[in-house]
Amino acid sequence: MGKIYAVANQKGGVGKSTTVVNLAAYLGSRDYTVLCIDIDAQGNTTTGFGIKKKSIEYSTYDILIGQARIQEAIRRTEFKNVSIVPATSALAGGEVEMISIDDRMNRLKMQLLTCRLDYDYIIIDCPPSLSLMTINSLVACDKIIVPMQAEFYALEGLSQLMETIRIIKNKYNPLLDIEGVLFTMFDPRLNVSQQVVAEVEKYLPGKVFKTKIPRNVRLSEAPSYGQPVMYYDKNSRGSESYELLGLEILGEEPPAKKEKKGLFKRKK
Repeated sequence: MGKIYAVANQKGGVGKSTTVVNLAAYLGSRDYTVLCIDIDAQGNTTTGFGIKKKSIEYSTYDILIGQARIQEAIRRTEFKNVSIVPATSALAGGEVEMISIDDRMNRLKMQLLTCRLDYDYIIIDCPPSLSLMTINSLVACDKIIVPMQAEFYALEGLSQLMETIRIIKNKYNPLLDIEGVLFTMFDPRLNVSQQVVAEVEKYLPGKVFKTKIPRNVRLSEAPSYGQPVMYYDKNSRGSESYELLGLEILGEEPPAKKEKKGLFKRKK
């Protein structure tokens, strides 16, 4: 049975879609089958895999309001072992339409139950809000990956997310847990970065990924080409970082420093 991760943070611009796209690509390159669910109306994960919005017949909107089965909406990407349920702007109004639907908190979960056995990993890209779409994702998932920047305002958002997780865990998904907090756009030279990491480690002991995702030009360029960074520039620091995150998710040790050649050659 595939593991289901929701990549969630109500704060925007923290690298949720970037994390979904690049983590999925790495896991796929390791011969794991991966399904991405884009449940954000902005559709950044959809764009990140090079899918044109005009070409989409069925999207997450259609499966949530009951106009299609998830199997009809799944599309294979050009990248090894990675498929996606894409998103369109129709999702923006989907939340209002779902208000009158019975069992609206479980719509995504019910759909994923019909395909969960077909994938090793299912990764959900949540919108930047604690909306009904995000709640559907938290009800459906096993674990949450929380991307965040190392800034003090982010700590406030994390506490709000933790309260939402507590409510969802008590009412809908008793096994829900945080897989880890992932620091993105990270600059280790800044004192504030180290202070925020220390605060989060104190607040959530054992729940912070060792991997930190740095600011990286190639990482920010890759989406405009519709490619994960490992396909756009496999030698970049961004590619290396998401490979290390993938190894951490898989519970594997990174290669020794002396073996860091080729894929691990650093490039700005």
